[in-house]
Amino acid sequence: MEDSSKCRLSTDLLRSRLNLLSGKDKLLMTMYLDNGNSYSQMASLAGIDVANIARRICKLTKKLLDNEYITCLQNRRKFTKTERNVAKDYFLNDLSIRKITRKRNLSFYRVRETIKKIQQVLLTIEGKN
Repeated sequence: MEDSSKCRLSTDLLRSRLNLLSGKDKLLMTMYLDNGNSYSQMASLAGIDVANIARRICKLTKKLLDNEYITCLQNRRKFTKTERNVAKDYFLNDLSIRKITRKRNLSFYRVRETIKKIQQVLLTIEGKN
């Protein structure tokens, strides 16, 4: 496959997954993908350094292309709603266990064990593919 075709497929995949983001992250990726804003344009609008914008876009792109959270969604019947929320916070929103405990009002132990369970299920699913 040509590099331009791979790039187009990646861009289409990113656009299709934009709805998984929220808030500033969704706005940044929309500005970048749909509006074609440059890093410098976004940095001047946000009032922050261009390097910070570039790092954030790169990190968000990696998260959206990574299939851990998507695999959780595709296998949602294996997880409770709380487990899916923890998966989103951990894999997509990149929150620490401590931040997830505060956000979800769960114990540190419960969040840690939930993440372990999710990772184990993901390993099992990947082993089957």
